[in-house]
Amino acid sequence: MSIFVADITHTSSGAHSSWYKRKLRVIVQFNRRSEPEPNGSKRCYHKMLLKSCLLLLLCGVVALSATNYDGYKIYDVNARNNFEKQLMLRLSQNEEYDFFDLPREADAATRIMVQPKDQSSFEDMLSHFNLDYTIVDENFGATLEKEQLENQSQRLMTARSTSRSVGFTAFHRFAEINAYLDELAKAYPSRVSVQTVGKSYEGRYLKTITITNGDGKTGKNVVFLDAGIHAREWIAHAGALYVIHQLAENFAANADLLKNYDWVILPVVNPDGYEYTHSTTRLWRKTRKPAGTCSGTDANRNFDFHWGEVGASSSSCADTFKGVTAFSEPETQIVRDLLLGLTGRGKFYLTLHSYGNYLLYPWGWTSALPSDWKIIDEVAQAGADAIRSSTGTRYSVGSSTNVLYAAAGGSDDYAFGVAGFPISITMELPAGGTGFNPTTAQILPFVTETWTGIRAMALKVIDKY
Repeated sequence: MSIFVADITHTSSGAHSSWYKRKLRVIVQFNRRSEPEPNGSKRCYHKMLLKSCLLLLLCGVVALSATNYDGYKIYDVNARNNFEKQLMLRLSQNEEYDFFDLPREADAATRIMVQPKDQSSFEDMLSHFNLDYTIVDENFGATLEKEQLENQSQRLMTARSTSRSVGFTAFHRFAEINAYLDELAKAYPSRVSVQTVGKSYEGRYLKTITITNGDGKTGKNVVFLDAGIHAREWIAHAGALYVIHQLAENFAANADLLKNYDWVILPVVNPDGYEYTHSTTRLWRKTRKPAGTCSGTDANRNFDFHWGEVGASSSSCADTFKGVTAFSEPETQIVRDLLLGLTGRGKFYLTLHSYGNYLLYPWGWTSALPSDWKIIDEVAQAGADAIRSSTGTRYSVGSSTNVLYAAAGGSDDYAFGVAGFPISITMELPAGGTGFNPTTAQILPFVTETWTGIRAMALKVIDKY
């Protein structure tokens, strides 16, 4: 019996940090059969049941979710010189605004989401400083309503049309992702194993999947990949799932990646935050453990390597809150222990994020470069070159601080500086929709393109180590 749960929230906004919620849970149950569809009247019945379930599910979504982010606008602000870039940087410290990105390139716009009560003053400020801007989404809530409806539909279709719990035409829930890992371990027991590596603050079990070539050799070098440290970056989770799919279910085409290496993948670092983005607040970024007067910590500011020195907030309500202490979050403790457990064997750490078309490497806490940065750069450039040759998409490559901005306490710096991974890279996947909300139609093109880059980087690492 498969159970689909649509968490549908009506949200009214007052102060930015205060949300009042009433939730309706629509539970749709139906039999998922592995045998062929029944004939005659039974087949008609099952089709009618499917349509009825789908209609019930989608009508509920339409009825209540439209007011989530209702009236929120998304702006592109064209900062044309250093003064205007610095103004954007200072403005990004205002917790009332949600800065989707903060690019350094002169010709790249800064994308910002502003709630209705702040829009007039925000536009007045832009006009005062003679900043050019465009509104790219007049009502983000309406956009999300349509996308939620489509995603629920695609999830339902995946469940009916495939033997796996996930596909690449929908963004799947955490339980479905864990179910997929278990399905692969059962289907390929000689090559695939799943380990429960800990629990989130809210009690969800985090699982890694280890993929080998099945030759039984121990002590091989390791590629460790994780995704979803930031909850709202759904395409990152999908990207990790596609890597798992390729290595486990398309083994013949990728055997060269597994001959002398094992892959360990944690597809969802922050399951509490991820589920919260599905059920309550789509653009939630942090974990969910209470801290101060608010909830959540930016897990990618929580690692104990130059923790809190730069690019992280001490305000518990800020999206970049560094945490009460380093490793205050059970989720970052899990990643820490995995990294340290692979010291010596771990050669390539890759963490998937979105968005921005970046391949970033240490350091994030300083503009100085590691002594062996050229080797990491060569690996990252191999990924960028492969993607550009395949699809034309261009990735920027460089150290985090020099390409974007300084931000201490990241997992990539910790993997490189403490756990001893010689290659440590953050991959920021492209923007979809208005940034963090790719459409379901964009999932497969994005993840296949991402795999092209990851495969090229892995081959370069295997060649060097």
